[in-house]
Amino acid sequence: MLSLQGLKKTFNPGSINAKIALNELSLELKPGDFVCIIGGNGAGKSTLLNSIAGAFPVDRGKIVIDGQNVENQPEYARASFIGRVFQDPMMGTAASMTIEENLAMAVKRGSRRCLRRAISSQDRVFFSEQLSLLGLGLENRLSTRVGLLSGGQRQALTLLMATLVPPKLLLLDEHIASLDPGTAQIVLDLTQKIVSKEKLTTLMVTHNMEDALSIGNRTIMMHEGQIILDLTDKQRKNMSITDLLDMFKNASGVSMANDRMLLAN
Repeated sequence: MLSLQGLKKTFNPGSINAKIALNELSLELKPGDFVCIIGGNGAGKSTLLNSIAGAFPVDRGKIVIDGQNVENQPEYARASFIGRVFQDPMMGTAASMTIEENLAMAVKRGSRRCLRRAISSQDRVFFSEQLSLLGLGLENRLSTRVGLLSGGQRQALTLLMATLVPPKLLLLDEHIASLDPGTAQIVLDLTQKIVSKEKLTTLMVTHNMEDALSIGNRTIMMHEGQIILDLTDKQRKNMSITDLLDMFKNASGVSMANDRMLLAN
């Protein structure tokens, strides 16, 4: 479903600030795979998601989604079949627009732009039904401007918008990292519920190692722009965080003792 072949990305090439963010990275995902990505700061996790989404071009390599080469497609074209949720709850929604207006935009993702009537009563019924699944009471606040929502409510809405029209690929870039623990768990539970229901192929970047071992069906660990560990569900079973850290040290030759991901347990 997703095939990455030899991705290379260097920022500031030819300068003293040159940074290799992706170093001949290759990865294969089957339809319905839910893969957690972990790694230290600067390992290339967000760069990988941005490259897939088309936020910037890769220097070389192939990106194939559902049999289609997309590495030369602009970000707006890929947005028609890629859903994204960012770390910052302020991204992914339009603060000055209402909840129903944001959802109306999400429904149009991937369709031709054309003149159409205003939001209908039928649209509102559908939006209310979908919002009720979040369990946050937003189904009764369709006319509320999104900028007035809490961070957790806004992130849950962004998640719904990213999946309202089921994407071929869902990219989650530390989407609960900026939320308080209680709200983060709510959004994470919603994530698993939606991904499972829609059987979405998903890549989720996280700094929480417990989540990385328990969520989805696969865990990959990145270091210096490469994938150094790729664990199947069977391999993750009964694995502890200490086991994972030992595997990382053996694969990379360095310790993660000072990395903030240890604080996210």
